[in-house]
Amino acid sequence: MNESSGETPATRLRGAARRLNRDPRLVEMARRARLRALGGERSVDRPPADRVRPSDVVARSLVAFSGDPPGVLGEVGLTTLQAWQRLAESRDRGRGQADVAILFTDLAGFSSWALSAGDGPALRLLREVGKAVEPPILERRGEVVKRLGDGLMAAFGSASSAVEAAFVVNERISLIEAEDYRPRLRTGIHLGRPRKLRGDYFGVDVNIAARLAEAAKPGEVLASDHTLEALDPGAAKARKRRFSAKGVPSGLSAYALAASG
Repeated sequence: MNESSGETPATRLRGAARRLNRDPRLVEMARRARLRALGGERSVDRPPADRVRPSDVVARSLVAFSGDPPGVLGEVGLTTLQAWQRLAESRDRGRGQADVAILFTDLAGFSSWALSAGDGPALRLLREVGKAVEPPILERRGEVVKRLGDGLMAAFGSASSAVEAAFVVNERISLIEAEDYRPRLRTGIHLGRPRKLRGDYFGVDVNIAARLAEAAKPGEVLASDHTLEALDPGAAKARKRRFSAKGVPSGLSAYALAASG
């Protein structure tokens, strides 16, 4: 033992291990082995911060613990996590077990109007909109998951309940009057199996519904093909719309829905 330097065998061993873990050649070998085995297109090196699957949470923690970039141990750990994640997804784990229709609404042009109208008129309008939007959701056994400023996110047990609620909500919104502003909702609906966690929903199905709402025109109910397929024949008029968005499966189609009677 080197008394003058205070080094012990354990200290030297830890230092050697750290150097090996950070050896660029070994890290690159481990990284290439992972990419060969599991591919790079779905690497969990940098899992998005808004994903809450257990594998993503652990991966973020592992990356933070191992440093930037991960060392050899980090690469090995990420390989294991990525393999587990794929196996879980292939068995439909990490998703919910029941179909849920996710609905998003957004007041078109509200932010610009509120800037000129001021806080008072804007808050009064939001209260009126809340009174118009929430009862039709609750009456159809829907759940208001969260309020998002001038919009909200809701969940329903069926696509038909979500679509019916959207039609009624739009009718009620059309009766609201505001100075120099006509409230009109953009609505997106997608039927899928999102993961529920502490009263909220997560996953690609939620992202799809949100992107549909963003793409909808003022006063339009834009629904995914999965939603339309779950409706009874004749329940709504449907017109196919061009639609593409980041984070949405490329094969997904969108339809503008209108009441059929």
